[in-house]
Amino acid sequence: MSHGRLMLLDTASLYFRAFHGLPSTLRSPDGRPVNAVRGLLDFIARLITDYSPDALACCWDNDWRPSWRVELLPSYKTHRVAPRVPAGAPVGAGGVGAESGTAEEAPDELEAQVPVIMEVLDALGLPVIGADGYEADDVIGTLATTWSGPVDVVTGDRDLFQLVDDKHPVRIVYTARGMSRLAEVDDAWVRSKYGIAPWQYADFAVLRGDPSDGIPGVAGIGEKIAASLLGEYDDLAGLMRAAMDSDSSLTTATRRKLADAVDYLGVAGEVVRVARDLPLPQPGPLPGPPGARFDELAERHGLGSSADRIRKALAARAG
Repeated sequence: MSHGRLMLLDTASLYFRAFHGLPSTLRSPDGRPVNAVRGLLDFIARLITDYSPDALACCWDNDWRPSWRVELLPSYKTHRVAPRVPAGAPVGAGGVGAESGTAEEAPDELEAQVPVIMEVLDALGLPVIGADGYEADDVIGTLATTWSGPVDVVTGDRDLFQLVDDKHPVRIVYTARGMSRLAEVDDAWVRSKYGIAPWQYADFAVLRGDPSDGIPGVAGIGEKIAASLLGEYDDLAGLMRAAMDSDSSLTTATRRKLADAVDYLGVAGEVVRVARDLPLPQPGPLPGPPGARFDELAERHGLGSSADRIRKALAARAG
């Protein structure tokens, strides 16, 4: 089975997009919001139809801000921490840290839909895969690395560009511009956009920084300088060796910038690089059309045409 095409969903990224992209007037018969649920089903139906995966996994944030990353870099995702953990909020609900005990700030109407999303995915037979103490990115990194066939990773997160590998092959189906303008990110795309190879992307992000994740970067080093340095020295380790070599071609100004950030540079790479060796189950074949349990959930939550679309997509893929 594992030689077929695998699709890995950055699930929270997709249901956040669905929640903010669809009107809050989409409600269940008893008045509860279902826009994130319906939007996610629509996304999955379209992805199955357009990309024809043989297997699919909904990757989950069991811990959206792992304590081990925060210990290495306290600024990691700090600006996205909610003031308190909502009472009874489920782990990963966009999401509550299983170990850190923190919650990512998210609207109450979205939080309320996450248990429904999990129940619906289960009824469809689509595996939800997470790992305690790790983010969905780490689950994606591991499954993309260990799967023996082609892999499509669906995400709006640039950090996962580090997984792109034409030889494996692994590509990113990038959602940042919306589901109607998906970008298929391969080696050439990354090189054209950033001037680096995909395997250099994690070090590139460390140097440049990423405010959306609380990664400060090295003061005075932006995208162009970071790409130029990696083009000359390959990776962060090579760059730091050059910084300590008085005979290297690094300018005095660049040496000073790297020296000022030496403590940060010693830990940031481990924070930015995704795990690739977690003990995870391999996804099974894409399921066929759902049965009575899904039908009951679709009726109870008023999933309407979204339920019809996912049924049709799974039936067509099953042949």
